[in-house]
Amino acid sequence: MRKIFSVLALVSLLVLPLIASAQIKDYCTMASDISYGGVIYKKDFEIWNPDAGDAPATTCSGTISSDCKSVDWGTVCLLNSIARIFNWIWAIMIAIVGVMIIIGAFSIITAGGSPDKVTAGRNYILYALMGMVVAFFAKAIPAIVAALIR
Repeated sequence: MRKIFSVLALVSLLVLPLIASAQIKDYCTMASDISYGGVIYKKDFEIWNPDAGDAPATTCSGTISSDCKSVDWGTVCLLNSIARIFNWIWAIMIAIVGVMIIIGAFSIITAGGSPDKVTAGRNYILYALMGMVVAFFAKAIPAIVAALIR
């Protein structure tokens, strides 16, 4: 119990200053192309709150290829954030899958005729492939969330 409190205290000392220093912005920079409300918001462009005073003068219509104001900027930024989070999860899971396949292959190669090591190596590879399926589902979650929001 004491260890749990000390870990929580350490985490709060590291995380709370980051949260306190966070600034609320009136725009977001797109991480990927997102289609919402009949408009395609392009990657690497900024979507602005229409109430922000320092936003660009252009407005959104059709395919966005430059900075723009959008009434739906909050929803688009939320979808953008979800896409960024799951892109990171995708990259981490694919890296883990690669490492597990290498460990499984190494275990099979160095088994020296031991059926237990061969089985363990096959299980590593099998679990890695199952992890890859989960990673594919993680890649699909932003599209599912976008479909639910519309």
